[in-house]
Amino acid sequence: MDLGISGKTALVCASSKGLGRGCAEALAEAGCNLVMNARGAEALEQAAEEIRSTYGVEVVTAAADIVSEDGRAQVLELARGADILVTNAGGPPPGIWSDWDRSDFLKALDGNMLTPIALMQALLPGMMERGWGRVVNITSRSVKAPILQLGLSNSARAGLTGFVAGTSRQVAEKGVTINNLLPGVHETARIVQMDTHDAERTGRPIAEISAERASGIPTREYGQAADFGKMCAYLCSVHARFIVGQNIVLDGGETLATI
Repeated sequence: MDLGISGKTALVCASSKGLGRGCAEALAEAGCNLVMNARGAEALEQAAEEIRSTYGVEVVTAAADIVSEDGRAQVLELARGADILVTNAGGPPPGIWSDWDRSDFLKALDGNMLTPIALMQALLPGMMERGWGRVVNITSRSVKAPILQLGLSNSARAGLTGFVAGTSRQVAEKGVTINNLLPGVHETARIVQMDTHDAERTGRPIAEISAERASGIPTREYGQAADFGKMCAYLCSVHARFIVGQNIVLDGGETLATI
């Protein structure tokens, strides 16, 4: 399927690896030029060069912490006029409710709520003026059903979901759509972190933890970044103009919810 976005420019945050990399690859395959961002310069440049050579699109990079004001300004300077925004940032650490204080919650809100909001506020006006734009926020299935050890993430991402619910319906008439993608368990560094945490907490082998986690997914396996990226690219396509303010779960059916 031709997604109709060849030649568009997409800013993809935290895109040197994992789900962000999957989204960047899928958008590049659709013909988008990319502004790729991540904190680690070496991994970012390697990913960018692989995408350039594979898909023949223009790729510029910004090695910066998207959560910091200076880093965000650096990225936005390169992404002026972007047609597509994919927000993404590492999630806060796991734990239980008694582990965290006010500073932990503020850090989580800054990374997983306020940063994507700031990026949208910076780029939405240009998209609206041009009459076309796409925003996809990578959040978490925890906004549908809480993940008990991810209380910081549950809280911050729920706040972002509320912002998108209202904002998406205010900008849609200008040809701009905003939606959220809610990943379940994908084979990424984030899941390795969670499996390692559980292994250390319980004293069990990490392979056993991973196998047990996979057994709870109806597909009986972890998702792949490429699966996730394809859905992101579709939401950014011309065919997704009527999808507004939705929270789309990609989790192999693991989340037990009727709606």
